[in-house]
Amino acid sequence: MSTDEAVRNRIQDLCEKHNITPHKLAIEAGLPPSTLKSIMCGDSKNPKLLTIGIICDGLDISLREFFDCEYFDEIDQIIQ
Repeated sequence: MSTDEAVRNRIQDLCEKHNITPHKLAIEAGLPPSTLKSIMCGDSKNPKLLTIGIICDGLDISLREFFDCEYFDEIDQIIQ
């Protein structure tokens, strides 16, 4: 699993858990809906940590909570 796939899956799960649509999440977080749509559609291949932090604020969760799931345990690591 790639990082962008893990982020998309996690956002989708959290939206379902909080009974909120991604569009509503963008509004709550103060993000342009197009930014979240870009992440969710896979157009954004490397969302910034700052953007993920803003999404977490919209969900009223910490970054630790966001990344504390199995999706991030399955990320393909690139060794350079």
